[in-house]
Amino acid sequence: MKYEVGDNIIVRATDEDGKVIEIMNEQMVMIEVRGVRFPAYQDQIDFPYFKMFSKPKVLEKKNIYVDNIKREKPVKKQKVGDGVFLNFLPIYDKDIFDDDVVEKLKIYLINKNEEGYNFNYDLMFNGNSSFNLKSNVEGLSEFYLHDVSFEDMGEAPKFEFEFSLSIPEKKKALAHEVFFKLNGKKLFKKIEETQQKNEASFAYEMFTHYPEKIENEKVDLSRLGGAGFRVYDAGKIRENLPPARTVVDLHIEKLDNHWENLTNFEILTTQINNFEKYYELAVVHKQLSLIIIHGVGEGVLKEEIHDILKLKKEVKSFVNQYHQLYGYGATEIFFNI
Repeated sequence: MKYEVGDNIIVRATDEDGKVIEIMNEQMVMIEVRGVRFPAYQDQIDFPYFKMFSKPKVLEKKNIYVDNIKREKPVKKQKVGDGVFLNFLPIYDKDIFDDDVVEKLKIYLINKNEEGYNFNYDLMFNGNSSFNLKSNVEGLSEFYLHDVSFEDMGEAPKFEFEFSLSIPEKKKALAHEVFFKLNGKKLFKKIEETQQKNEASFAYEMFTHYPEKIENEKVDLSRLGGAGFRVYDAGKIRENLPPARTVVDLHIEKLDNHWENLTNFEILTTQINNFEKYYELAVVHKQLSLIIIHGVGEGVLKEEIHDILKLKKEVKSFVNQYHQLYGYGATEIFFNI
């Protein structure tokens, strides 16, 4: 092994200084650069000694004083966040033919934004929670979630997150839900791309910016009552009105715990009722858009929703296009606000 824990190193691609934190296997190590830890192949890093001895000496410059030169005020550069990502690190082992095979995946939540977030994380298999974690990830840092065996990843796991700001802001949303499903075909493709690029891991973006709070000053109570919400007197609206959702998942296992006892007609009816409910809530909250996750399947639910949207006067447009989190299983609605 070329490196040991505690060795000072430099990242060849960026020329940044770092330190070895953990020896992961014969090819990879965990390093820390500017307070952020991430995996790297050994050929992506080097010892800093060559840099130290080959760096040209900087000659001391003499100060030259010139009178009456106006100094410009330094321009403040504002950092723009890069988003929050779900990162997958494949861990390899040898099979009986001495070939590299993926044994498991280490899963990290990487926050490249400056603001910190509380989160509630669920790993779902076939509608059932396999792993749940509530914690927080600080700004410009990463959070190790857990390991998942490569064999289990073949069961189309669903990663569900509910984020909220660690330090609440009046103009920001109270919560932000994100869902992501990874099927076997998508996983194999990503691992293949990672190997071809000689990269240690791959990631999917959860969101770029935490959403703004949706104003709800003017609420049409008649619409809420018709959509199945309990309507309170005006003094208690803010206290009891459900928060608006930017993403609604209509998979039946998310809507009814006893869905296995329902007929196909009852399942579709439940899904449509919930769609109408959250559609009306989005309208009264004056949302700009809403994502409805209906899945792919035979397309029955999608067609029903699209037929309904064609008759809604509040709808500016809607689109069912490929999304890196939901594939073709979601429709995004844009409102006339």
